[in-house]
Amino acid sequence: MSLDFYLFNLLHDFSGRSWLLDWIGIFFAEYAPYLLIIAALFLGMKEKNQRRKIVYFSVLALSILLSHGVFTQTIRYFYYYPRPYVALDFEPLVSHDSVGSFPSGHATFYFALAFGIFYFKRRAGIWFLSVAALMGIARIYAGVHWPLDIVSGAVIGAASVLVVVWLLKPNSLVDLKQTP
Repeated sequence: MSLDFYLFNLLHDFSGRSWLLDWIGIFFAEYAPYLLIIAALFLGMKEKNQRRKIVYFSVLALSILLSHGVFTQTIRYFYYYPRPYVALDFEPLVSHDSVGSFPSGHATFYFALAFGIFYFKRRAGIWFLSVAALMGIARIYAGVHWPLDIVSGAVIGAASVLVVVWLLKPNSLVDLKQTP
């Protein structure tokens, strides 16, 4: 038995046993992403320095585009890995299409967002990374992703932010240490 399969079973075996756990899993798998987007927009709009605000939104948008729109879609074009509920023939807690699961598009998107925010605002970034991790765990719990899908999504999200920051060099565009 592979480590990926073992970890999936460890998390997913709890689904369907408690309405409260299922509700929490569904909330983080389906609804928490909207809260992260709203919070990221709020953080950016709260920024008083116009140039810093533009750099903030540029880094986030480009990181998300690179991670989800380029890396994830390219990998999925060349490599298909079935979702757990397709491979193991069960009904997931959340509805999802049966396209390939590797890497997780949600994880690449939200970890890119979280690492981008972490680059600008460390304390808020830790919260965003924590919620993104909970979302990933919830998607495993719900049966729509394998653990490797989530971990690879997190790595791709982080790498995308590093690439964008390296290309844009935001430190030279604006003083990032102006506000806490």
